[in-house]
Parts: sequence; C-alpha cells; structure tokens
Amino acid sequence: MANRSQPNPSPVPYRPEPAILELGPEFYDPVAAADFPKTILRFRNDRAAASVGLDTLDDAEWIAHFGRFQPLADNLQTPLALRYHGHQFRSYNPDLGDGRGFLFAQMRDDRGRLMDLGTKGSGQTPWSRFGDGRLTLKGAVREILATEMLVALGVETSRTFSVIETGEELTRGDEPSPTRSAVMVRLSHGHIRIGTFQRLAYHQDAESMERLVGYVLRHFYGEEPGEDGPVRLLDHVVTRTARLAGQYMAAGFVHGVLNTDNINVTGESFDYGPWRFAQTWDPAFTAAYFDHAGLYAFGRQPEAIYWDAMQLAVALRTLVDSEPLIAVLEQFAPRYQEAVRAAMLWRLGVTPRGEAEDRTLVGQMELALRETSAPVDAFFHDAFGGSLPDEPRYGEAFAAVRAALAGYAPRKPRDHPHWDAAPCKLSIEEVEAIWAPIAEADDWSALHDKVAQIRQLGEALR
Repeated sequence: MANRSQPNPSPVPYRPEPAILELGPEFYDPVAAADFPKTILRFRNDRAAASVGLDTLDDAEWIAHFGRFQPLADNLQTPLALRYHGHQFRSYNPDLGDGRGFLFAQMRDDRGRLMDLGTKGSGQTPWSRFGDGRLTLKGAVREILATEMLVALGVETSRTFSVIETGEELTRGDEPSPTRSAVMVRLSHGHIRIGTFQRLAYHQDAESMERLVGYVLRHFYGEEPGEDGPVRLLDHVVTRTARLAGQYMAAGFVHGVLNTDNINVTGESFDYGPWRFAQTWDPAFTAAYFDHAGLYAFGRQPEAIYWDAMQLAVALRTLVDSEPLIAVLEQFAPRYQEAVRAAMLWRLGVTPRGEAEDRTLVGQMELALRETSAPVDAFFHDAFGGSLPDEPRYGEAFAAVRAALAGYAPRKPRDHPHWDAAPCKLSIEEVEAIWAPIAEADDWSALHDKVAQIRQLGEALR
C-alpha cells in the first residue's frame, strides 16, 4: 500500500507553465519513458501534490502520470532530458546530462514559484552512456527519508513526490543483487544546474548563455536580465548556495556528492545518493565510500559549495568581465556565516540577539559538540528553547554553551508532544532497518512510521 501523506489545509489550483520550451531544443533532448512491467504505487506525497494542485488525482490517474508518464494537461507533451556538463570531484566531465531521468512537467506552486517535476529511474536517454537508466527501490526509499528529514530540519530541498515500483530486477555492484526497481518523481524549484552554464561556456555559446541567464532570472528570481544580468544572477546564486551550506551544517547533513552538476542555481538541494546525517560533530565525516580524500566531508561542505559557485562565475565570463563577478564571490563567506548562525539558532529554537552574541553561541556549541562527541540530534532536542538540561553528558565542556544560552529567549514554546518523545534522528543503521522488512516481507510499516515521526519533528520546529 502506498504511503498517503496528509494534504495541505488549503490546496491550490493546478497552474501548468512549461517555461523550459522558451530555451529551445539545444538545451534538451525529447525522450520516452521506459515501458515498465509493473506500476505499483508505493509513495505519494499529497502534501507536495497539494502545493501544485495535483492532490485530487486518484491512484489510477497518479500511476498513469507518474508511472506511465502520460502528459499532464496543458504541460509538456514529451519528456525532456536536459543537457549539462560538470566537475565531478573537481574533474571536468563534458559527457553528462540526464542519464536516467527527465523533466516531465512544470507548474506554479502555492508560493507562485515555478516548479519542476523531474524523474529518476525513468529509463535510458541519449546521456545514459553505459547505464541502464533505472533506479533501485532501495535508492528511492533512501531519498524519501532524506528529503523528509531535510524538510523537517528547515533545509531548502527537493521533495520526493512519488515512488512507483516497476517490477524489474536490477544488478548493482554496491548492494545485494538482484534488487527491486522503482521510478521516482521529484518536485523541485528548477533543475538548472551550475553545470548547465558550464556546458555553454565549454562550447563558447554566448547567445545561449544569455538566453539561459534571462530564463533563470525571470522564472526563478522575478527579474529581467539587462546588461548586469549575469552579475545579478551570480549574486542570487551566491546568496542561495551560502544559505544552503549553512542549513546543511545546522542539520548535520552530508550530501556526499557536491559536484557542479548537483548544485541547483536556485540554491535548492537535490539528488540524494550516498547521503548521511552526522551522528556526532565530526568535520571529517564523509558520506560517500569513494570520497577517499574527504573532499565533501561534513566540515568541508561550505568550501565545496563555494568552489562550485566559483565555477558558475567562470562560466559567466562568457558574457561579462571578471571584476564584478569576483566582487560577488567575495560575499560568499560573510553570507555563509550569517546563514549558518540563523540556521543554528532556528534549530535551537531561540530568537537571535545580535551578530556578536550569536557568533559566540554557535562557536561554543560547535566546540563542545566536537570535543565531547555528544549526539547531535539529542543535543538540539534537549536544548530546544534555550535551556540545556542539567545532565552528566552536558557537563563542564558545555558550561560556556549553557552560559551563552542563558541570554536567549525561546522562539516558540516547548509544548509540542514531540519534545516529550525521544529525539528524532536518522542514522544509516536505521535506514537499513527500515529497508530490511520491505526487502524481506514487503512490509512498509516502518517507513510509514518513520515518515510520520519526521513530520512531527518538522511541526514541532515550526
């Protein structure tokens, strides 16, 4: 049975807007979805669907659109595999593009934003190279958990919109095989990546670059381009990606693969492969087993995202001089510092006092967590509202944290039932424990229970 989430209390009308067609055929390739043997609905996110006016679809309609990919009304009539390049672990790769996904539809959400419905595991495209274009069911379950937890913790992220099991057996070298397959749909605030701009710079295509700058500014930032459009675009991206880096740190999240083809120019996190939530404040903690150098380790994520923003600036040199772009890049560090303070205080449930006081609190907190290896999620749970319990695990090492917290007012009362329960965390061991009954007995109850627990955390934090 599919997990049916509760819809928003005030759903909005469906407002299709296939704006991507403005860019022209040099930006994408028309493709067809794979013809799957089965389409078993496993997860439909009615909260997300309500935000774009699609929550009224019944299950048969849902499967027709998000398992068989029949076009939505007044939307894209053919799925589009987007073209892009990117740096992968700092090595440039010009042979990228949507290899197992495509853009299926675009529409406005309840906030007026242009949203994309994109897929993963929907079949081969011209960019699949030697891949089969498929997704494991376990991979889809892992993405449900990642996105639900990130939403709860206040991170700007894509949302897992739909998961449909497809009845194929897949062989993968990094997990037990054969394994079950799925097709997943994400709801995202755009799918334009830094790598999309890099591809145009690689081909020295200034005309298409100018068109892409205009598309992003108009549809994602509500501005007309003008002569300074590339500089203003970079300014927006620096602000949004610095915010994302701060949110990752406050959430204790490690994305694992912060390549330029995985950085969205709206600053929204997406594409969850080898992700992890750090259980302790360990800057060297990595999520990807193949990240041998720790390039994308927990504590290096702000640096990695800044490096990616620099590659956008390099690409935009196709249109403008370097000096104004460099001036914008220099704003990344202060904007990140501001963002991480805001995100940390939000998760702590306290009202900011001022830059100096907030910096002191965050610094003392990070120091104590690192020195003691205290569980990150338990600390934020216990300290929510600004009062750290008098317990042995919060001893002398947390004295400065306790003193700093004393001057803060709570952001909201600690009266939600969530605060009377155990801390909500998401370790890799729990992910495996949630997957095991699905794999062994087709028992989805542990996943449903965890999603409900995570959403309760989100309600308590808000």
